[in-house]
Amino acid sequence: MTKQRNRKGESASGGQRNQVRIIGGLHRGRRLGFPDQPGLRPTADRVRETLFNWLQPSLPGAVCLDLFAGSGALGFEAASRGAGQVVMLDSAPRVAAQIADNIRLLGLSQTQVHCADALTWLSGAAQPFDIIFLDPPFATDLLPRCCRLLSDRGWLRPGARIYIETDAAGDSFDLPTDWRPLREKRAGNVSYRLFTCC
Repeated sequence: MTKQRNRKGESASGGQRNQVRIIGGLHRGRRLGFPDQPGLRPTADRVRETLFNWLQPSLPGAVCLDLFAGSGALGFEAASRGAGQVVMLDSAPRVAAQIADNIRLLGLSQTQVHCADALTWLSGAAQPFDIIFLDPPFATDLLPRCCRLLSDRGWLRPGARIYIETDAAGDSFDLPTDWRPLREKRAGNVSYRLFTCC
């Protein structure tokens, strides 16, 4: 068994198949299941730990959006650590249904999930968010398209934080000109960055 398998199946921390573990906050240690789905790639524990250390000053009471929720690891971590509202999206019905089950299991009244295409959803009426998680399937053009919609259509509050996770082997992409890099790291084949908007 490999220690880290982020593409699908085993949890990023080497735990049971198709489970992720909340690593901080009120629900620390809870394990949540997720279904098999092509391209579903839970963010590794060590990456989440670093990310939420970066975000901790901004997180209490924040309104968060996870556009490609998958296992729900980022959204559930944010909710566990004190986010005021968490909205998660996934276009796969089975994945969204499992996230909804896990929301009920944890009693997260501030958290909701929508079974929706991210690009279509971002083309609708905007609600400003404080923190955005952008971890789309690798080898797609979804990332730059989502960044443009977030920036152009009013989804970002001034000073919002935008987390982006990409394949380290092909992580070149264009960003809106008013986004400023804050932090950047690499873990294995994944690059992850935190930006803010002016």
